Amino acid sequence: MYDMKEQTAVVEARNLNLTFETNDGPVHALKDINLTINKGDFVSFIGPSGCGKTTFLRVMAALEQPTGGSISVNGMTPDEARRNRAYGYVFQAAGLYPWRTIAKNIKLPLEIMGYSKAEQERRVNQVLELVELSGFGGKFPWQLSGGMQQRASIARALAFDADILLMDEPFGALDEIVRDHLNEQLLKLWARTNKTIGFVTHSIPEAVYLSTKIVVMSPRPGRIHDVIDSTLPKERPLDIRDSPEFIEIAHRVREGLRAGHGDD
Repeated sequence: MYDMKEQTAVVEARNLNLTFETNDGPVHALKDINLTINKGDFVSFIGPSGCGKTTFLRVMAALEQPTGGSISVNGMTPDEARRNRAYGYVFQAAGLYPWRTIAKNIKLPLEIMGYSKAEQERRVNQVLELVELSGFGGKFPWQLSGGMQQRASIARALAFDADILLMDEPFGALDEIVRDHLNEQLLKLWARTNKTIGFVTHSIPEAVYLSTKIVVMSPRPGRIHDVIDSTLPKERPLDIRDSPEFIEIAHRVREGLRAGHGDD
């Protein structure tokens, strides 16, 4: 079982609500969300489309503003955490500029933040090695596979060494073989860096394989139906997915998704 040595709260959400006002009336995206994410946690959010998974990630990143309750990130408001560069964000699409090389794409946030050219080079080389893309810095995005582009996107998010990595279905568009490989690489990256990771997915096997904690959400209004603490060891070869422990956790997630639908 994964042993959390530090229980320092990185994200604290209390009675969090978010309602969007639309021309067709209010949309209750999040309702009464209570969740603590501790330092070093790998937390996956899973649930049906429209259940608020991405919205909650965006609230953490100060890209959406809650309409009720409270949330803190590293003891600050999400907006303060953003200004303090507390997190990196990886979107569903790699979002790399096609006219910039991979190295220059990774450098972009460092350029904006005013790092020296020498420090930019050091950090780019460091994160390219972390995501196993050393030697590809001079390539352009179109010269890389989809999986490699997503690894470059992760490298860009890691470049300024934020404590928290927020990932919104980064592997959702990739085929299963590539996805499995990137899941393995992401676990190794997490083990090496001790980042706190918030990860949105629609895949039950992906959520169970990656996470120390799985947050099962119900359909709109987005609520937390269940929070599952993983009993799997930190070292996880892919074939752990055939183990009774893995299957048991996956069954609980699946049952939670079904029951969540019945909450309406």
